[in-house]
Amino acid sequence: MRKPWVVGVLAGLLLLGACGDPSSGPESAPPPVPSAPKASSTTHQRPAATPEAETDTEAEPNTGAGTGTKAPAQHARPTVLYLGDSLAMENQKVLGGLMRDQLKARYTSAPYSGTTLCDYLEGTGEDSLVPSKDKADALVRTLRPDFVVLQFWGNAWDYTPCMDGIAYDTARDKYFARYTADARRLTDQIAGAAGGDRPKVVWVLQGPDPMTPDRVRRVNTIYERQAAASGDMLADAGKAVSPASARYTWSQYLPCTAYEREHTAYCTQPSSGRTALHIDDDYLHFCLVPTTSTPKPCPVRSPGILRITRAITRAVAAQLD
Repeated sequence: MRKPWVVGVLAGLLLLGACGDPSSGPESAPPPVPSAPKASSTTHQRPAATPEAETDTEAEPNTGAGTGTKAPAQHARPTVLYLGDSLAMENQKVLGGLMRDQLKARYTSAPYSGTTLCDYLEGTGEDSLVPSKDKADALVRTLRPDFVVLQFWGNAWDYTPCMDGIAYDTARDKYFARYTADARRLTDQIAGAAGGDRPKVVWVLQGPDPMTPDRVRRVNTIYERQAAASGDMLADAGKAVSPASARYTWSQYLPCTAYEREHTAYCTQPSSGRTALHIDDDYLHFCLVPTTSTPKPCPVRSPGILRITRAITRAVAAQLD
């Protein structure tokens, strides 16, 4: 980093409402992009959109090549639903492009920044940042997806009413117990909404957090156990943004991959052979421009986002082989 990460983190806390500690405040999201959907809208690429949503048919240019995924047979066109917090918000267009280009998928995303698992549960109502039309069970009933991809960093903001004020820094046992229970409830509601044609739930494992490294490890363990218990699957996207020999060690820069070296927009420091995953003042998000108060998909090519979305795409593709 060009300055000690502690200084960067402190600046990021001021800018993002203390997003490093999941009990401190709501997440921010990437800046707006032209023609992007409204912050609270569901974005759709092939299924019919809700009245408030806009149809998104453009992928991130040149991000799909060389993903390492195998295109399914011509008749296999999976339907993929992507839900999550601000990390999903910034990822959603790139993931949609990869899903469509590599897997011929029908893709819908409905992320909401600052959310937790409980925000997508049926019955949370006004105590939620997610409206009823975009609850997991409502979207599953409408879209009948083959895969439901869930990406949650582990928020527990007081700003998220459905968490009932449970925060990692003040009540760790309650925090992990709540995430465990909500992961089970969300899985059950997705299965119930689908009836006999149950989709595969894809739990996205998160990358390192320099402020609360053990928290992320334990949140990922919750997802791993839930996937094992319900016969679902994992996408270890966090590994793709971690040092090769240190899965839970945070780093602002990592060595460029072969793909990034071939596509120079993704190797931000070619002279040193490394690329930036985060900007100086935001150690959580992977979009390489500052966040704003209006949540939008990331508007610039960002190596961390591409790494994460390629890992998710590979995990889904492996189920189609």
